[in-house]
Amino acid sequence: MAAGVELGFAAEPAGAWRLRSPHFPSKVGGRPAWLGEAGLPGPSALRCARCRQPSAFLLQLYAPLPGRPDAFHRTLFVFACRGAACYRQPGPRGPLCVFRNQLPRRNDTYPEEPPAEEPPPGPAEAASSSLRCGAALCRVCGCLGPRCCGRCRRAAYCGPEHQALDWRRGHRAACGQGAAGDDSAGAIPEHNEFLFPEYEILIEPEEPECPADSSVDHDEEGGAVETSEDPEEQEELRATGGAGEALQSLDEETLEAMAKHETAEDKIFRLFKERVAAEPEQIIRYCRGGEGPIWVSGENIPEENDIPNCLCGAKRIFEFQIMPQLLNHLQVDSLGESIDWGTLVVYTCADSCGEGSEYLEEFIWKQDFSASSIRIA
Repeated sequence: MAAGVELGFAAEPAGAWRLRSPHFPSKVGGRPAWLGEAGLPGPSALRCARCRQPSAFLLQLYAPLPGRPDAFHRTLFVFACRGAACYRQPGPRGPLCVFRNQLPRRNDTYPEEPPAEEPPPGPAEAASSSLRCGAALCRVCGCLGPRCCGRCRRAAYCGPEHQALDWRRGHRAACGQGAAGDDSAGAIPEHNEFLFPEYEILIEPEEPECPADSSVDHDEEGGAVETSEDPEEQEELRATGGAGEALQSLDEETLEAMAKHETAEDKIFRLFKERVAAEPEQIIRYCRGGEGPIWVSGENIPEENDIPNCLCGAKRIFEFQIMPQLLNHLQVDSLGESIDWGTLVVYTCADSCGEGSEYLEEFIWKQDFSASSIRIA
């Protein structure tokens, strides 16, 4: 991959068909558009590590590796708990998890030719209740559904929580009402309150930063040099003594403490804001093996030994980060606690291992805004 940073933006999809698996989408919310059909993560793997409730699909990123025939198709899937209380602590996993899946160009699921850029003929394709291989998917979340309705035997669920939710939402009335061979009782509703709102992720390269304005001169201390030629302005500057004299009136220890505080915390958050200012709507920053993440705080930055190696023994490297701007699209604000983060950073196997087609868990780190960052935001 090139070392340049690529940015992702949430956009209303041009059509639901673009977010289905055969089109290899990058998307937020809704149900996952699974890549491979074998080895999907089971319900236990997708439960929050803190409250043990089912996690919702947050987003997926299509990220093939050029020059790697075994990763011609490659997608990363991120899941997040819906419980706000589970986000109180920063650090690894917790309410979040991420899985990677990859396939060669020649596989049993997709043709070797690229997908069509036009919508398919006929009515819009509805969300499927099963994979082509026959594995059933949960009617609520779209993840693997090994549990089924005891009455109709057609509606599948990942666990009792979603079976109860679907029963209350209408399956109770529809269950068993269809005639023999009628699959209406198993049809999946397009939306429900468990799912995050659905968007397409559009990817664009980050524009290089513009050089600083060379027309502004600075003195040795980094302050601006007086350049005004207006006599009245020059007289006013002399009368006030300029900013330099005002600073001299402050206690030197206070100034030193302020400088150290800036270096320790405020500077990191300031640099974060400056970096995203050109594209404030970005929700993804992608740069596998290149530039690392930009942090929102000097606190809770993982050390090298905080990031575990892959099960194959290879180190994990930074691949992408999820920005706080995504929260604006998720409709998670409430009067009480809300799902929240400063940034979510995903690290993946440097070798992108996986001879088979199973889904492999990778590593995600949650960093929160610090109290001082919030004060100066």
